This record gives sequence, structure tokens and C-alpha cells, in this order.
Amino acid sequence: MVTGIGLCTPLGLGRDATWQALIAGQSGIGPITRFDTSQFATRFAGEVKGLDPTTFIDKREAKHLDPFVIYAVYAAKEAVTHAGLKISPAPADPPGPFVPGHPLDMGVREDGSYPCDRIGVYIGAGLGGVTHIESSHTTLLSKGPGRMSPYFVPQIIVNMAPGVISLRSGYKGPNLSHVSACSSGAHAIGEAARTIQRGDADVMLAGGTEATVTPLGIGGFNAMRALSTRNDEPTRASRPFDRERDGFVMGEGSGVLLLEERESARRRGATIYAELVGYGLSADANHMTSPPADGEGAQRCMRMALRDAYRHGIRPEDIGYINAHGTSTKQGDIAETVAIKAVFADQARRLAVSSTKSMTGHLLGAAGGAEASFCVLALQHGILPPTINLENADPECDLDYVPNQARSTQLRAALSNSFGFGGTNVSLVFAAPSLT
Repeated sequence: MVTGIGLCTPLGLGRDATWQALIAGQSGIGPITRFDTSQFATRFAGEVKGLDPTTFIDKREAKHLDPFVIYAVYAAKEAVTHAGLKISPAPADPPGPFVPGHPLDMGVREDGSYPCDRIGVYIGAGLGGVTHIESSHTTLLSKGPGRMSPYFVPQIIVNMAPGVISLRSGYKGPNLSHVSACSSGAHAIGEAARTIQRGDADVMLAGGTEATVTPLGIGGFNAMRALSTRNDEPTRASRPFDRERDGFVMGEGSGVLLLEERESARRRGATIYAELVGYGLSADANHMTSPPADGEGAQRCMRMALRDAYRHGIRPEDIGYINAHGTSTKQGDIAETVAIKAVFADQARRLAVSSTKSMTGHLLGAAGGAEASFCVLALQHGILPPTINLENADPECDLDYVPNQARSTQLRAALSNSFGFGGTNVSLVFAAPSLT
């Protein structure tokens, strides 16, 4: 069950600010402000703006944390507050050696709290601490290795995002990072749900984070010719499914869901916003960066998620909305469209499909966490976020992409797609709690 949502995106700080901008069709894309872009082919991105980490992290500690960790801490804190989560000490193990059959203190306690060892954190990222890789390399070259910070390694490794969240809050359950490019956040959510199903935790904070609006990040993707170069109109540059699209737009931020075991959430009286009922994952085995033209790997991924959802009583015809991976790249948008039509057949023409990357940019490892959150919010509010900048549809992209304006609807279930370099694919299905 999803009982909390936390967001930190180019559209705003927090769940409400992001959602209001999203359904208003606003763009979070603008000129890059953090470094001189005069030598770059792309000079714009979706930056997180106005975040002061010292309002929720000690100033000295914040100095040593990379932005990708700070974004995750912010989103996780909001998700916990939104869910009203309370924690309590873990039960003491009996003294001496391991005792077979010793009962775990599972589930919510009478006071509505969870034992801290039953709360876990899975936060994925694609690249980790790029900001500190760059600054530390500059220090190494200009001042020598003796002047490098002892914090360098902890600053850059991906698992510091869930690690810092846990050590700041005392969560002692399962803790790890999934690194699968643009599928990282979605993998983290799917695997967190499986962790609860196995009985290894009662509560999981799960999602993704990323902070790659840096010279290395922009320069690297420019070298691949993957980014839009529409520098004269950045707010119109991310245009999934449009005939004039010329590449994706870099974004950054974090999206985190708080997942709880169903009966425990109900016993403590938590507000349930949706249930994660389907999780599918696959590999293309096709190319390092390009999907097969027929989206075959994405097809298998969506079918797996739909089979999983069917076991929870959700039928394919219950799906009313797909938050597409929709990156605004030539091949990717067409392959995903072909895959959706293959999986949903005649129903595909009745589906609403939108790409919120048209407004946020591509958050890379954070995309799956943010876009899963958007699906949950769409279910909660009965509003579908639009695909903005869709002015001249590509003839090969011929579905209902909710062009340019949000749409009110009665929504029963939604599917979120996340596909990444290396040919890795994830689909998640969320259902309204009244259906499960």
C-alpha cells in the first residue's frame, strides 16, 4: 500500500507544488545556472531550484553530502511526514547464540508505531555523486592528492542515499541501492514491494534520486548526441511524441514512495492512496542504448506487470492511464508506442498515455520514483497530467497522449514505464485502493 509520497523536482519542492505545476502544464526547464555552458551544445536543463538543505540537514553535514543524497533525504522526509509514520525501538534478541523460532516483532504496534528494524530503504540512482567527482578531480589535478577530502568516496557512492536516510532516522531494516540507469527508481519500488511480500520488512521507503546537471553530465550526453539543442526555447524542447523532437532534456531531483504492508497500514488508520499491484522487469538484449524497433523487451515487461496485477484482481481493461517513459527521442518514443499497441491491442486506442518528462525533463535514475508518484497522484485526484509541447504528432506515434492540457477522469488503475540504458525495463501497476 502507498501511504506517503515525497517529491523534489524541477517543477517544485514537495508533492503539492510539483503536482500543481504538473497538472497546470508548466515546464520546469530553463537555462542552466550552475556553470558556464558557453562551450556546450545544450545549455538548458531541469534544475531543482530554491532548495536550502540547511533547513532539514545540519549545515556541517550538508556540506559533505552530494546533491543526489540531499534530494533523496528531502523526498524521503516528506514521504514519512505525509504518511504519519512513527517508529519505535527494535525488540531485543534473546542473549547468547541464535535461537531458532524466536519470533520477530512484526507489524504495527498498538501505539501506531513500527519497530525500527522493520522499516527499510531502497533508493536507486543512475550515476551517483557526479558533482563531487568533478570537484574532487579538480582538486587532485590542481593541488595534489594530499588535498583531497576524506569524504570523497562516501560523497559519490550511490548507496549513500538510502544509507544517509537510514542513519538520520534510525531505520534498521533492509537497505540498498538499485543501479539500473533510468530504471533505477522503478526497480527500487518494485523490489521494495517484494521485500514486504516476503516478510522481510513492514514498511519501505523506495524510489530514485539523481543530480547530473553538471558539466560531465551534460557533456557526456551531448557527446552521444542524445540531448535536445533547442537552446532558444528551452521550455519547448522536451516534446515527446512530437514530430519535431530532437532529443531528451536533462532533469534532476527525487521521488520517494512510502510502502506499507496492507493490514498493518489499515490497523494504524493510515490513508491509503493506492496499491502497487503489478511489477514487471525485463531486458532487451538488443543494444547498449537503443530499444528494438518493436519494443519487444518493453512488451514483455508490461505483460509481466499485467499478469502480476491480474493475480491481485486487476484486469488489463482496468488500466486507464500509462505514464510513458516517453523521453522525446526519435527511436524510443516510437518503440514504446509500438509496444503499448502490441500489449493492449484494441484497448490501446482507448488508453490515455502521457509523458511528464515534457515538463520535468528526464530525471534519469529518479524518473521511476517521480513518475510512479505521479501515477499515484493521478489515481488520488482523478486528473491525468498532460504531454506538453505536443503540437505536430509524429505519424508513427498515434495514441492519445493527453496533449497539452490535463484531463479529469475516473481512473481505476495506472501503469508506469521506465526503460534504461543497457536495455533494462520496468513496469509498475498501481490501483485505486477501493479495487483491491
